[in-house]
Amino acid sequence: MSSFKPSVAAAIVVANMIGTGVFTSLGFQLVEIQSAPVLLALWAVGGLSALCGAMCYAELGAALPRSGGEYNFLGQIYHPMAGFISGWVSATVGFAAPTALAAMTFGSYLAAVFPALSAIWLATGVIAVLTLAHCTSHRGSGGTQRWLTLLKIILILGFSVAALLSNDSGQMTSFTPVEGDGALLFSGAFAVSLIYVNYAYSGWNAATYITGELENPGRNLPRVLIASTALVCVSYLLLNYVFLSVAPMDAMVGKVEVGYVAATYAFGDVGATVMGILLALLLVSTVSAMILAGPRVLQSIGEDFPVFHQLSGVNRDGIPALAVCVQAGIALVFLWSASFDRILVFSGATMALNTFFTVAGVFVLRAGRRDIPRPFRIRLYPLPPIIFLAITGWTLIYIVLQRPVEAMISLGIILSGAVFYAASRQAGKYVAKPGHAAVPAAPNDARLDGG
Repeated sequence: MSSFKPSVAAAIVVANMIGTGVFTSLGFQLVEIQSAPVLLALWAVGGLSALCGAMCYAELGAALPRSGGEYNFLGQIYHPMAGFISGWVSATVGFAAPTALAAMTFGSYLAAVFPALSAIWLATGVIAVLTLAHCTSHRGSGGTQRWLTLLKIILILGFSVAALLSNDSGQMTSFTPVEGDGALLFSGAFAVSLIYVNYAYSGWNAATYITGELENPGRNLPRVLIASTALVCVSYLLLNYVFLSVAPMDAMVGKVEVGYVAATYAFGDVGATVMGILLALLLVSTVSAMILAGPRVLQSIGEDFPVFHQLSGVNRDGIPALAVCVQAGIALVFLWSASFDRILVFSGATMALNTFFTVAGVFVLRAGRRDIPRPFRIRLYPLPPIIFLAITGWTLIYIVLQRPVEAMISLGIILSGAVFYAASRQAGKYVAKPGHAAVPAAPNDARLDGG
């Protein structure tokens, strides 16, 4: 059976992270924060959180080398139900909803440039074509992802350099801190804005969803996660520096299309058209990465829960083709659903809970399972997990305070996962397949016996 090279895993991480968030969220941040250095600090804090999370996932992924991401980690560290709920959340919200959003944005940008085309049918088409590509083989799947991600990096760098060199708008944004900026760093506005930043950074854990198909995961997974996350952090800081340098803040306040605005000031009237095509090309890579990584969660659920066993089936090249198609089908439902906008608001909170308890699992696993091999250990431990938990916890508190309706919907999704878990237990016993439970079960250990 073939496997993914580290370059493909890195491409998945980069493509999952660089999506709609970095091109849309600055306008919402500017509503509350009008300081350029504080805004850049916001993206730096988000990058620090993602990098700390990546280090924690690197240790967990190297110690528990199986595809499935949080489903694998939470199921083995806490209880199979925790893993199932996490997989349920990842499959329904964590991948399908952002896939639909990225595809919809792709269609909208192209339809703006070519009005004769239908945005929703363009979105449907890109999901269908990429689903077919990722159902064929690792070579076709991984090769597609490598080239799309390389194109994404080239376009980002090209736009940034061209915008800075071509800018003749006379915009003179100051990046020197002034009095009051320090207080902003610890304000509620900063915490609320961090919600948008964390959404833009989501995807740094994507490589853990294909750990079982990665060459030498103990050695390669930590390198992939940390290097890819650092690259995206630098790219985000560069892009936001460019946006703030070429366009007035007042022109971007409350705007979704900050990329359009910046391109217009940098390049003139033709800038919006150019930016529309560039963003459409970037989003193809995002859709591709999510269609590739997400179905591995469904595959892991199918391996462990007999009632979903068909999802674990693979083709001759080891690809879970049915899971890929199911994931794409869920994304298409979201795409054609009028309720998709609200789903975007609460999906970030739901996935933040996933990552919060997964990173906390580093402490649990170190305390309870000292005997398992750890090819990678977090440097400066315990600082990285503490930093991640503090930043994520702070964000979650403000989601509850500022967005109570979305917080309740998030809770409802988690409870629905618990209901499906109970139903699966009634239909058939939980199964830990040989070789998949990387942590050896201790006596009377309920985490692996389905109790």
